[in-house]
Amino acid sequence: MLEMSGKTNLLEQKSYKYSLQDVPDPNLYRDVYPYDEVPRVAFNHRRVPIGMPEDIWITDTSFRDGQQSVEPYTVKQIVQLYKLMARLGGPYGIIRQSEFFVYSENDRKAIEKCQELGYRFPEITTWIRASREDFKLVRDLGIKETGILVSCSDYHIFKKMKMTRKQVMEYYLATVADAFEAGVIPRCHLEDITRADFYGFVVPFVNELMKMSSEAGIPVKIRACDTMGYGVPYAGTALPRSVPGIIYGLQHYSDVPSEQLEWHGHNDFYKAVVNASTAWLYGASAVNCSLLGIGERTGNIPLEAMVMEYASLRGSLDGMDPTAITEIADYFRYEIGYEVPAMTPYVGRSFNMTRAGIHADGLLKDAEVYSIFNTRKILGRGPSVMIGKSSGLAGIAFWINENYRLPEGEAVDKRDPLVVELKKWIDAEYEGGRQTSLSTGELEEKIEELSGGRFSRL
Repeated sequence: MLEMSGKTNLLEQKSYKYSLQDVPDPNLYRDVYPYDEVPRVAFNHRRVPIGMPEDIWITDTSFRDGQQSVEPYTVKQIVQLYKLMARLGGPYGIIRQSEFFVYSENDRKAIEKCQELGYRFPEITTWIRASREDFKLVRDLGIKETGILVSCSDYHIFKKMKMTRKQVMEYYLATVADAFEAGVIPRCHLEDITRADFYGFVVPFVNELMKMSSEAGIPVKIRACDTMGYGVPYAGTALPRSVPGIIYGLQHYSDVPSEQLEWHGHNDFYKAVVNASTAWLYGASAVNCSLLGIGERTGNIPLEAMVMEYASLRGSLDGMDPTAITEIADYFRYEIGYEVPAMTPYVGRSFNMTRAGIHADGLLKDAEVYSIFNTRKILGRGPSVMIGKSSGLAGIAFWINENYRLPEGEAVDKRDPLVVELKKWIDAEYEGGRQTSLSTGELEEKIEELSGGRFSRL
């Protein structure tokens, strides 16, 4: 049968619908996942078309998946991070939703305080166990949407749940029916999709979800969860690891609209960000992230990274305020006590810091030479240098100008007597056996001494 596609505006074959394959033994893809070896990437050279949706956005799981990996946040901390996230997402809600737990008194108090702010974005959603009582709890909190776990690989179906594919599908469908009865939009988290039998279980299951959704007149959201970070973005890769194949398949064979399709990834193989961008490119409207990438094991997709990916792909920040990223990092560092790895892009102390003297010389002449973009304008953080054994005159001059925030007319250059004398002192420190970098306090103290009070400690 031929049907006109509303996405491509082309006639497409719709003659085959995938049916559940209720196999007696689990398909563990041992050729791809041998377990005692590094997982393999298989290619079948089948390519699917890029089809980025008209609207794309970010959703957040900092207070759910992220919070499982750190000390529980206080109500005050959650509220402040939620405020900063709202500012970052801007007036058009590029950060569309934020996901909360609901079980403890602390969880519910945080939801209540965030609701009192009256923000349209990020919309507050939840994640719950799949039970009627929990759906009622969500409804009573005035929340319209909740996530539910629907593990979809045979690793989970056979090994964890001790069920067959048919049994687990019936169980999941009954759970979604309970959500409909409670008047709550279910967001189905297809856990471990990158190890699942895509055409033998995932597509038939999602087909049933879409059928139920149509009959009930209630949208069902599909979150494709790359729980172990196995997804790969390469064109022509085979399922179950192909991110393009998963997103295309859910749209083409299960008719999931882009606005109901979301990608949730992990960073076990350093591919969280590129996989999320690939999900956008191939048709998912939403990518699910956490602040600073905090999450299970190696973490989730860093939310701040996808802010930059959005701007790169769209050519605009569309009202987002990326200076909030720096404030979020500072809040984690100074208020929560979370140590942000120094070299983390955008948020680490050293992300725009250079140690090499020749690089510092370039920065002094024109910051654009060694800066990824105007970090002062975009993130509220100027480039910096670290003063140490390899710092030259230019690096020292640059550090003084940045540290004391000297305007152009008052900036020192590498020929300034203060810079020359400070360089002599630094060289003597390292000739005397010092190995560590110089602290801001040490440098300020020496500058105050050498400058005769021209510069006082900040």
